[in-house]
Amino acid sequence: MSPVTDLVTAIGNCRSIDLAQPYYTGMPHHPAHPPFLYGLNKKHGDYVNPGGASSASEGLALGAHVGTHIDALCHFSCDGKLFGGDEVATVQTYAGGLERHTVDTIEPIFRRGVLLDIPRVVGVDVLPKDFVITPEHMDAAGVPVEPGDVVLIRTGWARYWGDAARFIAEVHSPGPALAGAQWLSARKAFAAGSDTAPFEFTPSREMSVHVHLLVESGIHIIECLNLEELAASGATEFLFVAAPLKIRGGTGSPIRPVALVGNHHA
Repeated sequence: MSPVTDLVTAIGNCRSIDLAQPYYTGMPHHPAHPPFLYGLNKKHGDYVNPGGASSASEGLALGAHVGTHIDALCHFSCDGKLFGGDEVATVQTYAGGLERHTVDTIEPIFRRGVLLDIPRVVGVDVLPKDFVITPEHMDAAGVPVEPGDVVLIRTGWARYWGDAARFIAEVHSPGPALAGAQWLSARKAFAAGSDTAPFEFTPSREMSVHVHLLVESGIHIIECLNLEELAASGATEFLFVAAPLKIRGGTGSPIRPVALVGNHHA
């Protein structure tokens, strides 16, 4: 058997779990970013060809940080500098975006993923909005994190996705603070994600988690994941697959991430 056949067979023995939230008019969005807009601009029957066929199409408008998405390292700066020390003022324009650490430079992601199910650790279904996830909680999840992993942190807030006001909660939601971010960087994660809009505990005036991960450590952030089915499967280790759009100069991109888990998981 060829390596490709072996790979296809191995994938066929896995269950795929969709980790993305749906896009729709009125969906939750962080107030710092524009909403998702949708319009059907051509209906079936507007034009019918001689053979009787017609088509429909739509127009979309959205920010790169709306819905399930990944942050490029250039999404944040601190004291005028990007990750690696570049002076951000010299490498950005409104028309062209950024010139360093942009989302189009992120290769398609095929990495080991791990799930830290924090509500399970503390014995609740959903974390309250004032809950700070500490290194102790992350340790208690009992899942070893290896260099290069994609670390997904469940809070349970994906259950609120259908209620935009509750999900955004005036940007007040659970998540790790700086100590939790340092826990991730000490383990050299490739990316860290969660099921909330801001990832880190908010309100956070300094956005210290974003600064530490993106600017100081070169670790990507993934937000607005749906981790409910993954958590219900019982899988804590899986293959994480996702690919950002190749937006030249972009600070982020929507993604459709998938977890591949063994078929023995329910």
